[in-house]
Amino acid sequence: MHMLFWGLGTSALVAGVAYRKGSLSESGFWGAVLVGTLIMGFGGLLWYCMLMAFFISGSALSHYKKERKGEVEANFAKTGRRDFGQALANGGLGSLLAVLSRTVLSPGAAFAMFLGVMATVSADTWATEIGVLSKEKPRSVLSWQEVPPGTSGGVSLLGTGAAVLGALLVGLVAHIGLRLSGATYLPMGRTLMAALVGGLAGCFTDSLLGASCQVIFRCPVCGTETEKREHCGRETEYLRGYRWLNNDLVNLLASGVGGLVALLYLA
Repeated sequence: MHMLFWGLGTSALVAGVAYRKGSLSESGFWGAVLVGTLIMGFGGLLWYCMLMAFFISGSALSHYKKERKGEVEANFAKTGRRDFGQALANGGLGSLLAVLSRTVLSPGAAFAMFLGVMATVSADTWATEIGVLSKEKPRSVLSWQEVPPGTSGGVSLLGTGAAVLGALLVGLVAHIGLRLSGATYLPMGRTLMAALVGGLAGCFTDSLLGASCQVIFRCPVCGTETEKREHCGRETEYLRGYRWLNNDLVNLLASGVGGLVALLYLA
């Protein structure tokens, strides 16, 4: 029980700083507190450190060359201040795994899946925040045609390289934590590779879903394709994709794929 209180305190502190820095909205603050409390309370310190590796690096990158990302933020839902939905999309499945690690899942299986989940959301965030700065236009993962920066399903060499680094960051934290704790339920020499394989599998799943199934709208004023329901002060019009499949749900599903791939790799 005391770990829940530690999780609540530390998560409130970190989320408070992120809120003041503009990385979280008010609802995002509460979402981050909820996720952090559950992961620390049920998963423990190492799980929480992996979450923080993703959260702190992602928040820092969201402010990197922020002025150049203004146009992307105006059209697409992946950058800017994270809200409650985005907090759950990135950390909700990890929170569930933390709870299940104390009930129906073995510690090893739960940790392996959590590793893949955190590697995926970290890889996707790094790819988004750095990839939009690429001097070359991204290409659709389906058609390989050039698309505007920030488009769901768009990939670039810079963004892919960033995804690799984001996944490896989580894997490195996991590897160091396992070595320091002396845990034996996960082969330490394979931790980095599991994070990389799971993270990239989840990240490219995100791109595939974004390019094929995610809901996209069109602004009736300027004609821009956007993930947002409002643009230019007007309600946007449905263009394509499943109406229920927004960016947050795509992120959640992709993180699940990353978790399963990491688990299978370590099985």
